Amino acid sequence: MAIALLHSYKNPTHERIIKQALLDAGFIYVTASHEISGQIKILPRAETAVANAYLSPIIHSYINRIQSKLETANLKIMTSAGGLVNAQQFFPKDSLLSGPAGGVVGAAVSGKYSGIDKLIAFDMGGTSTDVSLFNKTFSYRYESKVGSVRILSPSLEIETIAAGGGSICDFDGYKLTVGPHSAGASPGPACYGAGGSLTITDVNLLLGRIATNFFAVPLYREHAALALQKILDKIYQHTRKRVKSEQVLESFLQIANEKMAEAIRKVSVQHGHNPADYTLLSFGGAGGQHATALANLLDSKKILIPYDAGLLSAYGIGHADVTHFEEQLVLKPLQAVEQKWKQLFARLQQAGIEKLQRDGYNKQEIISHKQIAFLRFIGQESCVEVDANDASKVLAQFKTKYKAIYGHWLPHREIEVESVRLVVLVKGYSLKVKQSRLRNNKPAATHKQKMCVAGKWVNANVYQWEALRAGARIVGPALVVSQNSTSVVPGGWQFRLDKHNHAVLTQIKKQKPIQQSHTQEAALELFSNRFTAIAQEMGALLQRTSFSVNVKERLDFSCALMDSDGYLIVNAPHIPVHLGSMGVCVREVLKKIPIREGDVIITNHPAFGGSHLPDITLIKAVYVNKKRVGFVANRAHHAEVGGSKPGSMPAHATTLAEEGVIIAPTWLVKRGQPQWNAVKKLFTEAAFPTRSIDENLADLNGALASVNAGELLLKQLCEAHSTNIVLAQMQALKLYAAQQVGEKIKLLSNNVYSATEQLDDGAKLCVQLTPKNKKLVIDFSGSADVHPGNLNATHAIVQSVILYVLRVWINKPIAMNEGLMQPIQVILPHGMLHPDFTKTQPAVVGGNTEVSQRLTDTLLKALQLAACSQGTMNNFLFGNARFGFYETICGGSGAVAGFAGADAVHTHMTNTRITDAEILEHRYPVLLTRFEIRKNSGGKGRWRGGDGVIREVKFNEKMEVNLLTQHRIEKPYGMAGGKPGKRGEQYLILSTGEKIELTGLATIEVNTGDSVLIETPGGGGFG
Repeated sequence: MAIALLHSYKNPTHERIIKQALLDAGFIYVTASHEISGQIKILPRAETAVANAYLSPIIHSYINRIQSKLETANLKIMTSAGGLVNAQQFFPKDSLLSGPAGGVVGAAVSGKYSGIDKLIAFDMGGTSTDVSLFNKTFSYRYESKVGSVRILSPSLEIETIAAGGGSICDFDGYKLTVGPHSAGASPGPACYGAGGSLTITDVNLLLGRIATNFFAVPLYREHAALALQKILDKIYQHTRKRVKSEQVLESFLQIANEKMAEAIRKVSVQHGHNPADYTLLSFGGAGGQHATALANLLDSKKILIPYDAGLLSAYGIGHADVTHFEEQLVLKPLQAVEQKWKQLFARLQQAGIEKLQRDGYNKQEIISHKQIAFLRFIGQESCVEVDANDASKVLAQFKTKYKAIYGHWLPHREIEVESVRLVVLVKGYSLKVKQSRLRNNKPAATHKQKMCVAGKWVNANVYQWEALRAGARIVGPALVVSQNSTSVVPGGWQFRLDKHNHAVLTQIKKQKPIQQSHTQEAALELFSNRFTAIAQEMGALLQRTSFSVNVKERLDFSCALMDSDGYLIVNAPHIPVHLGSMGVCVREVLKKIPIREGDVIITNHPAFGGSHLPDITLIKAVYVNKKRVGFVANRAHHAEVGGSKPGSMPAHATTLAEEGVIIAPTWLVKRGQPQWNAVKKLFTEAAFPTRSIDENLADLNGALASVNAGELLLKQLCEAHSTNIVLAQMQALKLYAAQQVGEKIKLLSNNVYSATEQLDDGAKLCVQLTPKNKKLVIDFSGSADVHPGNLNATHAIVQSVILYVLRVWINKPIAMNEGLMQPIQVILPHGMLHPDFTKTQPAVVGGNTEVSQRLTDTLLKALQLAACSQGTMNNFLFGNARFGFYETICGGSGAVAGFAGADAVHTHMTNTRITDAEILEHRYPVLLTRFEIRKNSGGKGRWRGGDGVIREVKFNEKMEVNLLTQHRIEKPYGMAGGKPGKRGEQYLILSTGEKIELTGLATIEVNTGDSVLIETPGGGGFG
């Protein structure tokens, strides 16, 4: 049984009462959320409580069986934080990543014995790869995602990717792929002889990187070769090209290696560390086969491979300390906390010592190991972890680490202490490690075998690790095989055994970067991953630096990479309504401003590819040797940019100026010089100026850091692979997308596919799709004229909708880029879907949020792909002169053939996350009194539509509320005989109890004690 009540992190009294009542009623396993985390945010705390409650009977039963056989021995359990706890005090939620954590502890211990205290742990197994950074001490995270569940638990900071020895290698008709699916233990790799697919293990075998006579199980090379031949035949079938086996195999290796290198960059570069400054410690059964390739990609100079590389997780558990964390939420300015620093940690230390004493440890053996403080600028969400053992150095540490991570500093913002933690420990067993005297020697190889390197077969010496003596020196090409791992030593690298029987690999001859001749099928996958990594890194930086709740909590932002002409190449998986319009924005801006080297352009104007005024776009051109190679851009929703109403989304606006500050394309940075004063004037001297200029400027700082990072990453990519190749692959990626759409168009009959939908006020959306000359003509003629209110969608929004629907129609994991539009001809007359801003300046906010949703459903209806989803973002805004808040609310998704619609999700053009209830109530004067699924609101059918939600907010002071919604009159359509979903409803509930129904577009004044109740639409049924 799990208990999770709002704000129990502050006051757990009611959770304690409920728990006791449940225990009294006979429940054995009861988890209360305050016991497992003292952190704010109800959702992850509740998810953690549920996971812990679910696992408790299973794991504790298992532990009890073990304990019963140990008699007097004290059983300890490994945790995700790399420490041990007594079995009686163990929470199952703390063990979900304990295996990988053991590996990191083992890596740290191995590094210590070899005199290395800065290392990157690289653990490559059969199904996945785990990487972690160790810089004299462990790095922790306090929230992890395991599957779809967020877990609040201290854990070592480990990045996991689905690339291991069992990752399946394939060809999808256009490009080579590695993972994410794995062959697992059964049937396993093809070479196991059980009918498995080609995997990375097979690739290593066929390239001569595995010595079969030393492998733990029999390997059948002929089965691996047969699996490879199937892929070669598939390539020929689709491309009519015969490619060399070695070329394809090495391409598979390169794809896998780059995925793993990207994971390493996530745990290093995103935290301000250069991986080149660290030793790569490789372990896991497959790690040694890939270590030198990763070192080359990361520019690492040294590799350490422990002898027990395949068993290092068990080795680490044997060396782990007994560890306990104490935490306290602070949420106060740094200045207010500094004077109480010692007392704060003294309380935590006393609590930690008492806890371990209750577990049976003496006070003398308990060590206060680490004091940690989590700092941020007030208003930010992400924190920077600093060592708090010396209070006088906390501010300086924060400044240094903040600048290293984010690339800028905010000198006039107040700093907040979010929380503090203390780690107390009892030292674990120090296992004796055998040391041998070092004597330089060149051992004899057991035999030679052929190994393929850069397309050429070379003779590689094979050595058995167990036969080597300390000081053994082996120069590649070579294979060193132990009982549980294989290490590949390429030419130019040296393998040397240290006195602890660990291998140290160093590069003795700097090799020129080998520009491997990958097939286009491989290059397409490699560069798709490389381009996407740039956009993802930009997005991660933007989210961490943001002050706006819309960015940091709701994830209402997007980052993208465009080619040199401004066409979208890749995006991180952010907001669909942004992404399709980013390329349009760049091209429209170029018509007005030649974006030169060192320029950063800022705009939010709908006429220039903007969506609505709160979405502010930054664009930076990337030049290499004076040649423009592309653009990087981001777009983020600011909670407040002026306008006639707080939140900058007035429901009844009729002109653009009423919606906020209008920024026609201009310079935020010009030739490298920031233009902050000029930009500040745009925000403060408009007809309806911003109410939050400090937050606007702070968020723009973060957005600027994001595009600067994107520029650097694209330049580095050009430097590594040549500008011409990068430019060619951008075009190849667009061509690939165009081919995917072309294949779908071929499947259409010569009919006209048409649909009409109607907004709640009667305005029509019309579309006709006609296959013609291998193209698809999408004609929006017949749609409504310019809307008198704010339901006007720009041509950029229309393109976003088209791109999204095409991507859904293709139903393959491809990058969403403007190549999708190459086989598409769009007919878009001026009107509600394409206002002519040279003649008028209509309001657009509803066009961005509402019409984009309704237009998506119209296109899906024409193609008969899905029943109607909730068809609205349910925009909900409230605020006054002090603040503004905005959120979109989830609803039901439409059913499709074979699947019911999902309940309570954001759909189509928005995939934002709703603000956590405790964050909402902590930061704003409101109470969330209801948030639940609206049962039976989805349409009936063979596959039912998803249900909407009910959300009720009570106000604790006077403010204004704006609602901007659809499907309050029109019902979400069903398909193929399915019934429509329920329309949405919304009400003002006065403090007196009177209930007043509100229209879909509503602006109201509320007083203390009033509430707004919103019931969102359900999705339509199918069949």
